[in-house]
Amino acid sequence: MKRRQFITLLGGAAAAWPLGARAQQPAMPVIGFLNTRAPEQDAHLLAAFRQGLRETGYVEGRNVAIEYRWAEGHHDRLPALAADLVRRQVTVIAANSQATVAAKAATSTIPIVFITGADPVQVGFISSLNRPGGNLTGVTSLDIELGRKRLQLLHELLPNAGTIAALINPTFPGSDIQTKDLQVAASALDIQLQILHASAERDINRVFTELTRLQAGGLVIGNDPFFNSWSEQLGAVALRHRVPAIYEFRPFVEAGGLISYGGNITELYRLLGVYTGRVLKGEKPAEAQPSSWRTI
Repeated sequence: MKRRQFITLLGGAAAAWPLGARAQQPAMPVIGFLNTRAPEQDAHLLAAFRQGLRETGYVEGRNVAIEYRWAEGHHDRLPALAADLVRRQVTVIAANSQATVAAKAATSTIPIVFITGADPVQVGFISSLNRPGGNLTGVTSLDIELGRKRLQLLHELLPNAGTIAALINPTFPGSDIQTKDLQVAASALDIQLQILHASAERDINRVFTELTRLQAGGLVIGNDPFFNSWSEQLGAVALRHRVPAIYEFRPFVEAGGLISYGGNITELYRLLGVYTGRVLKGEKPAEAQPSSWRTI
């Protein structure tokens, strides 16, 4: 073989080798992050989620990629967003409550890690806490159970209020459970409870107008990611209408609401990142017990 031909072949092989080596390296895993809210509302929660990933050894852009899908309050978009993540064959889907419903309907094979305030067994996400089964696991604050306590606290502050209203999002998984729990608590406290519904921004002002007509002495706001998105607006509207109201998170009070009683949602999103990282490392959702966590 001539010297020039040998050098050409050697050079070609040297150029091709790094490409071949890269092809043999495992593909970077991809997380599908599916959420009912908007990105500008969740900067602090995303930071907590990424912190949880880092605790399990994953850093976005370094050894894991994240495909974000935001419904921006339009829950009718969730099925299409979930289907898109499935088509892209993401490694795992991380989702909040209503987004989990859409993800679960879209795939029975891709692991799904959820965050919810409901009992995941009662809403049909998993078969049991000890053995989830299927392709879902995650974190629950069991915050829906605190609805009774919120009603009790508001009653203690407003002992002369014969009627108190509860604001529920009927599209939230577990909304029927919230309603029944509050009705049981109201009966025990000898309070007349009025259930009001809201699932879109346009409903908020209508609800507060309805409170005046009902002559309700106070308002208990139910657990729901939609209300999380509008917690500051709800607090401001409650202040403007002079309605004593209670919700689960502190920003509601900072914006004018009367009182908050609930968990730390930032910590829940950190745990969502931890569980997602555990699944990326190979842990099977069917065997990974969901974390029941809350702090008051």
